Amino acid sequence: MAEPAPEAARLYAPFEAPYRMTMGLSGFAPADWLEIDGGFAAEVALKRRLLAERRDQVLRRLPGSEAAEAELLTLLAPHLARHHSRHFALTDDTIRILPLRESLPLGADARPPLERAALLVQEDLCLLQRDAQAWRLTAAAVCFPTRWDLPSKMGLPLEAIHAPVPGFADRLASATQRFFDHLSSDRPVQRLNWSLLDSEELFLPSGHGRTEADPAITAENAGDKVFLRVERQTLSRLRQSGAVLFTIRVHRWPLRRLRAFPEAAARLKATLETLPPELQRYKSLPVLGAAVLGYLARIG
Repeated sequence: MAEPAPEAARLYAPFEAPYRMTMGLSGFAPADWLEIDGGFAAEVALKRRLLAERRDQVLRRLPGSEAAEAELLTLLAPHLARHHSRHFALTDDTIRILPLRESLPLGADARPPLERAALLVQEDLCLLQRDAQAWRLTAAAVCFPTRWDLPSKMGLPLEAIHAPVPGFADRLASATQRFFDHLSSDRPVQRLNWSLLDSEELFLPSGHGRTEADPAITAENAGDKVFLRVERQTLSRLRQSGAVLFTIRVHRWPLRRLRAFPEAAARLKATLETLPPELQRYKSLPVLGAAVLGYLARIG
């Protein structure tokens, strides 16, 4: 099965120079919560394949997450039918996925609610729940990871989940915990996270932290061989269970797409030039950073 092709129409460019580590949160209208585009059918098909072939890698659920999962599916279905009516329609106990000409049950089913919810959207879905000490990842359907491993994160608190991120513990851990504690069900938020990768694949559970430059990627061919990958992430509180839902929608474009966005290309170049060395290593930029800077200079 072929991977869905990278998008051409839109571009997210969350670059800031000089680089500053912030949560980067903003609000959004309810209709904009979930993003559905021309890649919907192909990405849902890829999710189905991964759930069949790599289930333990992409779907994890801990005891105690059941109520939050059920609430998520109950919330998701009417939202999709209301705001994406070209793609979805509700019946009494099912949601019809119109482009696929199929239905998913909303009541009792052999598949857990989280799995069914994941097959309705292009987003990956994570549920976090609070215990006496911390917010922990208790259930997740992550088919499109950006070089991280879901099983190793299950049950961990926020600070441990983000331990590999340079500066997170000192600069953002406390603020993130407070934000989760005070997140309102009426005010969901979004943020953007970017990477530069030498692969357009959606399922990328490994390959993080590479440090050796790839001689096959040059300033001349980086436009075709390097991909800008942006995660649009949303955070919302589930009203009944109190769980926090974290959605991750992956977008990716070949770097040549920046030719049509010269201001974004200039911001990316400035960001790369001011990114601290430890963050460059975290983002595996030594693999292709010099080639990317050379390419951006050529098109600037």
